[in-house]
Amino acid sequence: MAYKNAREIENMRRAGALVADVLDEVCALAQPGVTTGELNAVAERMIAEAGAEALFKGVVNRAAHRPFPAALCISVNDEVVHGIPGDRVLRSGDAVSIDCGVRVAGFCGDAARTVAVGEVAPEVTRLLEVTEEALRLAVAQLQPGRMWSEVARRIQSHVEMAGMSVIRDFVGHGIGREMHEEPKVPNYWDGRSAKADFRLEPGLTLAIEPMVALGDGAVRYADSDAWVIVTRDGSFAAHFEHTVAVVPDGAEVLTAARSVAGKCGVAAN
Repeated sequence: MAYKNAREIENMRRAGALVADVLDEVCALAQPGVTTGELNAVAERMIAEAGAEALFKGVVNRAAHRPFPAALCISVNDEVVHGIPGDRVLRSGDAVSIDCGVRVAGFCGDAARTVAVGEVAPEVTRLLEVTEEALRLAVAQLQPGRMWSEVARRIQSHVEMAGMSVIRDFVGHGIGREMHEEPKVPNYWDGRSAKADFRLEPGLTLAIEPMVALGDGAVRYADSDAWVIVTRDGSFAAHFEHTVAVVPDGAEVLTAARSVAGKCGVAAN
């Protein structure tokens, strides 16, 4: 694990601020009639104007037939992660997960929010609430000396008490100079995870990202493209993520929403 010094965390704040600004803008634009490609175009413009690098664009997945083609992952309804922006038109009732990562001055920021488009079903509203609450709960639990397993158990318990499922195939990660660093940061805990546990210490920087499904949490590739991941049972999913630095008195969220509209995924529209 790579621990960051004060200067490195300051650079990560800059990356996190840009991610937050992009998500504030794009989430506010996620309205009926807008295409996912239009949302991505806004993000690409903002990232370019800031002189930053879009982390996702060009990433190679060994199973996929092409590098990831966009700055944002935009995943709709039963799509969990890695949705590819394009001609899809957003409709009232959709739940849209928007994931953004950038590199600024050599350091990365990564965050995601799920927003409701127009009027959504009550169970979808609750899904977004529970998933965002799980992320907030995790951040509140970050204290130096605590084991990650304690936090992961709280995330899992919060989700399962709501009658929903943690998606286990995808987890959070360390982050810094690279988008994906050690350690792996799961949103659940079981006996098989014990060897992967780690202690929270100042200077550790993590991308914490609970993904939650209304159904049983099993997933599959959407098609042969091998990028888009969907729930196997077709149930809606939600995804919230922050880049966080562990500090002596707790945690600092480096990708916090900076606009009023961006502060609540459920009410962003």
